[in-house]
Amino acid sequence: MILNVYDLIKLANHHPRVNILQPGPGVGGHCIAVDPWFIVSAVPNEARLIACARFVNDSKPIFVANKISEALTVKGSSAKIACLGLAFKPNIDDLRESPSLQIVEELVKNHANAQFLIVEPHISELPLQLKTQRNIKFSNLKDAIKEADIVAVLVGHSAFSAVKLSDLVDKVVIDVTGKIE
Repeated sequence: MILNVYDLIKLANHHPRVNILQPGPGVGGHCIAVDPWFIVSAVPNEARLIACARFVNDSKPIFVANKISEALTVKGSSAKIACLGLAFKPNIDDLRESPSLQIVEELVKNHANAQFLIVEPHISELPLQLKTQRNIKFSNLKDAIKEADIVAVLVGHSAFSAVKLSDLVDKVVIDVTGKIE
C-alpha cells in the first residue's frame, strides 16, 4: 500500500486542534531560517533540539537537488528542467534564505549541460546570481511546462494550481509542495 503524505496531512487537519504544516524543500526567510542559530550559539547544550531541527531543515535543499539530479539520469544530462518557484514561501516575492533558490544554484553548478526554465510569478527578473548563468531562462508557467522534460515544483504558489496532471505526461515530476494534484 502506498500512502500519500498530503492526504494524511489533510485528514489529520480535520481535527480541530491539529494544523500540520505542508512539507517543502526546506525552511527559508529572514528569521526562522537564521534566528534559531543565535540561540544555538548562545546556549548550545540547552538548544540541542533546535540545532537538530535546523540541521535537518538546512539539509533539505541538497536532498531535493539530489532527487532532481537523479531525474537527470533518466532524462539525460541535457534535459530541460522547469523549476517552479524561487521564493522562500508561497505567494510572496521574497527570496531571502530561499531553499528553492539554493536548490537551483546547486543544480546549475552541477549540471552545466542541462537547461533550466525558471518560473517565479512574483518577481519580474531573475536574481543576479542566476541571471549570469548561460543555461538559465526566466520563463512563464505555460511555456516552461510545455518545454520541460523534468518539472520540479519548489514553491506552492497559487499560480501553480493551474498545472494539471494531463500537462505532465511523459515528464518526470518532483513536487515537494503537494501543489500538483
